[in-house]
Amino acid sequence: MTLAENPRLAACPGCIADPLPRGQASAQPGETLMLSLPGIHCAACIASVERGLLSRDDVYQARVNLNRKQVTITHAPMTTPEDLIDHLGSIGFEAPLLDTDALGQTGDAAGRALLIRIAIAGFAMMNVMLMSVAVWSGAGDATRTLFHWISAAITLPTILYAGQPFFRNAWTALRVGRLNMDVPISLALILACGMSLYETAAGGHEAYFDAALSLTFFLLCGRYLDHRCRSSARSAAQELAALEVPRVTRKTAQGRETVALAETRIGDEIIVLPGARMPVDGVVTEGTSNLDRALLTGESLPVAAEVGTEVNAGEVNLTGPLTIRATAVGDDTSLRRMVTMIDAAESARNKYTALADRAAGVYAPVVHLLALGAFIAWFWAAGDARLALNIAIATLIITCPCALGLAVPAVSTAAASRLFREGLLVKNGTAMERIAETNVVVFDKTGTLTEGQLEVDALDGMPAEHRDVALALAQSSTHPVARALSIGLAANGAKAATLDRIEERPGAGLTALWNGKEVCLGSADLADALSTHLPGAWLKIGDSPAHHLTLRASLRKGAAEMAATLRAKGTEMHLISGDTEAATRAVADDLGISHWRAGQSPADKIAYLEGLANDGRKVLMVGDGLNDTGALAAAYASLAPASAADAARAASDVVLLGSSLAPLPDLIATSRSAKRRILENFGIAAGYNALVIPLAVAGFVTPLLAAIAMSTSSITVLLNALRLSRKANL
Repeated sequence: MTLAENPRLAACPGCIADPLPRGQASAQPGETLMLSLPGIHCAACIASVERGLLSRDDVYQARVNLNRKQVTITHAPMTTPEDLIDHLGSIGFEAPLLDTDALGQTGDAAGRALLIRIAIAGFAMMNVMLMSVAVWSGAGDATRTLFHWISAAITLPTILYAGQPFFRNAWTALRVGRLNMDVPISLALILACGMSLYETAAGGHEAYFDAALSLTFFLLCGRYLDHRCRSSARSAAQELAALEVPRVTRKTAQGRETVALAETRIGDEIIVLPGARMPVDGVVTEGTSNLDRALLTGESLPVAAEVGTEVNAGEVNLTGPLTIRATAVGDDTSLRRMVTMIDAAESARNKYTALADRAAGVYAPVVHLLALGAFIAWFWAAGDARLALNIAIATLIITCPCALGLAVPAVSTAAASRLFREGLLVKNGTAMERIAETNVVVFDKTGTLTEGQLEVDALDGMPAEHRDVALALAQSSTHPVARALSIGLAANGAKAATLDRIEERPGAGLTALWNGKEVCLGSADLADALSTHLPGAWLKIGDSPAHHLTLRASLRKGAAEMAATLRAKGTEMHLISGDTEAATRAVADDLGISHWRAGQSPADKIAYLEGLANDGRKVLMVGDGLNDTGALAAAYASLAPASAADAARAASDVVLLGSSLAPLPDLIATSRSAKRRILENFGIAAGYNALVIPLAVAGFVTPLLAAIAMSTSSITVLLNALRLSRKANL
């Protein structure tokens, strides 16, 4: 993958790495599994993963997909997924197991098919145009007829193949008794080819094979642009369902056994090791640990788990092994319920119809009535069926919705290209139309407005040697809070002290001896201190009073600039978060957001958006976690950072490629400008038709001139779309 294809590659200095391993596919029989790699971001990561896997004798092949952040592994039949996950963990890569059946197939067969048809139509059009030039230059009767027959031999099979998208859609509509844009297109192509073939057989002077091919070529180009604008990542519900753990370790009377997730039953005792996701909803029966619920609830800090704690499918076990008794399995788990919510939200949003599709409902019947009226009028007036049919064909071609078909995709493609240069990837064809209409922006907090890494605060007045002790304790744990403290203390100049008898107590913290004194870092209970709502950990040294090392979330790059711009433009902003009230209030105050709510579950977030919608608001939702996926799908329009969960990116209309939120106002401004260009293009198409239709109906336009006029209108629409290259204003 090149830098042009993915600007994010430039963010990692490790891209200047050794050449990637090029392992050959092994002929040995094996099994294939797919692992997610949420932490990879450059070529060096690919090299490390593939080289690390291929160093094992039981791994035959390993291929990393950087864009999808996945690795596909072919391994020996006796190798378990847990072996490979542990191996990747040992070299520094988290690797949750993905269900390949849930993910489904990838690829863009429809886009490739359209490109092939465009190439064939363009090649045929150029060749037929050459022969048309010879005819226009005064070729004799026999030569003219020969050129017409050669043109027919090129055109008819080309139209039959390249025009299939129009013919299929037209037939589908006619079968159920309705009209769409493809009906007049198909009719124009069939009549133009049929009339040209008749003229050729009769030795006539004019044939319109070049007109039929140019019409096909331009319309296919518009169809491909529309396809590229509409194509998006796979369903968010599928992405989320793929995060389920396919296999679980179940405790039985005979010992432990590994079974498929589908075989689990309510009441089963399931063992969940550190680093693994909860496969089902349940209650802890053995062990103590900490749970990472950030992706599901938005909580920025882990929560303690002990016997009796309720856990939900999708949560990550962090520090100690747990045994849970299943209370909900299959479709009844919290993760599956979230999938159901997202399915419903996506289906509701997909009912939105693009502007061009709505225009087609009026345009198609008018075109047919005009052509039919022209045929009847001229046949009644002149009594010449051939003349009347020629005029009807010219009317169909000149009114063919090429300019209208290009009006939306040309603008959408130009706008999407400009936004991509700004670091915004538009994934949905109707996204900018909807974003242009939004009047409220709703943000998630954790990972969206704030950085994922917490920073240490309130170190003033703390002795340097105490900071050294805190650093030594924090470095002895892999707990997320300990890691954050370790990074923050080191950044403030602390040096790890020498400690003895370090012990980690799952769910509580760490204890040790320092210069003969007992020291601890962890919960208020462990440090014998008063609990506080502030995130962080308590440090206690000997008999000295405990000191709270407070962690705070730092604002994401560009968040303050983005909020100031939106506020200056009068855009209403809301903040909904699953985090605590104190953490949510702090971020809202920093950014000047007056509407905020804390402790919101995924269902609460969807209900909040529905409440805004019921009040007539059109919401642009910005979020990054699995807990935001339902809200992203339910919102009128949505955006997710590139660092977001796979399911959140899939549910969103736009992906923010960079780390800064500063381009968000430009997304809104460009979308509004794009909608204005689309309406202008509709005006151009309408004005063009108002000018040329009377000429065609009056018999002053041949089918060839009609094709030239149609092409001129299409080029005008494209030039108007290119105006979006200028900077847009809100």
